[in-house]
Amino acid sequence: MNYLAFDLGAESGRAIVGTLVDGNLTLTETYRFSNDPVRLPDGLHWDVLRLWSEIKSGISASALKFDRFLDGIGLDAWGVDFALLDKNGELLSNPFHYRDNRTDEMLTEAFRRMSREKIYENTGIQFMQINTLYQLLSMVVRHSPLLDVAQRLVTIPDLLNYWLSGQITCEFTNATTTQCYDPQKRDWATPVLEALGIPTHMFGPVTQPGTVLGTLPHDLVKEIATVSVPIIAPACHDTGSAVVAIPAEDKDFVWISSGTWSIVGTEVKEPNLSFEAERHNFTNEGGVFDTWRLSRNVVGLWLVQECRHAWQRYGETVSYDDLTNLAAQAQPFLAVIDPDHPEFLHLGNMPERIREFCKSTGQPVPERRGEIIRLILESIALKYRWVVERLEAITLKQFDTIHIVGGGIKNRLLNQFTADATGCVCIAGPVEATATGNILMQAITLGHIDSLADARAIVRQSFTPEVYTPSSRIQWDASYSILKKILKKYDTPPLSRT
Repeated sequence: MNYLAFDLGAESGRAIVGTLVDGNLTLTETYRFSNDPVRLPDGLHWDVLRLWSEIKSGISASALKFDRFLDGIGLDAWGVDFALLDKNGELLSNPFHYRDNRTDEMLTEAFRRMSREKIYENTGIQFMQINTLYQLLSMVVRHSPLLDVAQRLVTIPDLLNYWLSGQITCEFTNATTTQCYDPQKRDWATPVLEALGIPTHMFGPVTQPGTVLGTLPHDLVKEIATVSVPIIAPACHDTGSAVVAIPAEDKDFVWISSGTWSIVGTEVKEPNLSFEAERHNFTNEGGVFDTWRLSRNVVGLWLVQECRHAWQRYGETVSYDDLTNLAAQAQPFLAVIDPDHPEFLHLGNMPERIREFCKSTGQPVPERRGEIIRLILESIALKYRWVVERLEAITLKQFDTIHIVGGGIKNRLLNQFTADATGCVCIAGPVEATATGNILMQAITLGHIDSLADARAIVRQSFTPEVYTPSSRIQWDASYSILKKILKKYDTPPLSRT
């Protein structure tokens, strides 16, 4: 069986065909393309029309390589961003990028209209200004005319699935990232939307992962010279698909989806909206087969990417591998940053922002590229530790193993730092976890695999992980104390229920 997975990330997209034979899965990358934001006079946008063109090219390339024999097509992408459709199902405008500054100050505005506690009680989602809820609120505050004519809101994978299948849907795992969905009522959080003045009629029925949406429309089949193929909604949120592919045998495990963003969490059977989860800003996002992802976002390799972009703008071309090698040789534990500080959210000169943060917190200032990258990687690993410790407190469990999946595992230095900082054995792999989970959900939907447990057994059989064991934590403990002091100074004060 051959299943085509499209995995769209914040930096690039790829088409990967998974071939399943006798319980073994092999992956073949058939097409890759960049995903570059476009700045217009009104702000930062995604170029969804180019993405759509690349997807069509990806289908053509995959069908050609596999003699037009594809059993299914599934697509996943990042969360929170969205498009608006009019009454005819036509795209009203190019979707904004979550790093656009239109959501600055929108958390404060939201809490003016509904208390932070009430919003969390109704959504169970981590407070981040990039969330769909605050993007929509920014449109309300600015009296955007688009809200007057929009009939449906669709997330990015929903939009592309609509163009692939002709069916307008809102897939569950991505819907739960919006902070517009109530995980307890299993429906849209209407009281929150109404309190913030957001039109509620735009939110349509929610489709579960593992749904056949339709087949490639006839006109599209002719255009890209392929055959009609079922379009399947996997877990359309990329992290949802990645968690499907975690090769764990136990029910209780911590996972890190490592990439531009890092997401640290565990799989649970019910949403956790406890005071501790609210206080530490954890999120409850939907998974497959009645599971939930209790997790927290951590800014990941975005910081390295932005540093590299900044140096490229000055004509200094350097590869990611070169930067990691420089970091490995640099002075350890020079300083600590909070990767999630708002100062690091937007596009810009990241090396200079990191230097300014270190200066403002009274720490030594990194100057060389290797020092900056090492500081970033150490800080990300320390923030992982902070999240894992709070995850243990919320779930009343102790974790000694962390599964790390996604493209970020190519950075072996960060993997080792994660083991060292947390004191946990880290099992890294598979690297293409999102595409793998996407493919396995297609196989389950079409009846070629029986269950999630069987899918994870296939991952264990098909991919060999790398294992990282922790070393001494003495120096890590000292740096961790610095991080906690930084967080105490800058983080949101504890919440109290009303």
